[in-house]
Formats: sequence, C-alpha cells, structure tokens
Amino acid sequence: MEKLRAYYHHSKAELSKVIFPIKEQIRNAFISVFVVVTVISLFLALIDAVMSFSLSSLI
Repeated sequence: MEKLRAYYHHSKAELSKVIFPIKEQIRNAFISVFVVVTVISLFLALIDAVMSFSLSSLI
C-alpha cells in the first residue's frame, strides 16, 4: 500500500511540473503543421504528375 501511495505522490508532483500550452500556442502549432503538410503534399503531387507525364510520354 505504501508503494501505491508513493507512486501517487510522485505522479502528482510530476504533473505539477508540466506546463500545458495555452490556446494561442496550440493554434500556432496547428497552423504550422497544416502549412507544412500542405506544402509537402503539393510538392509530392507535383513530382507525381511530372513522373506520370514523363513515363506516359515514353510509352
């Protein structure tokens, strides 16, 4: 029982050290991820289109 109590105490102490992000930080991170994913997706789509066109012109 003492180990369980110690575990709970240490867990509570560690959670008090956590700094949770505010709404603005979450929004900024979401926008950054969205922009990066969009740019990479467009780049890969462009590469795919170029490769498809070049391979279809060879046949």
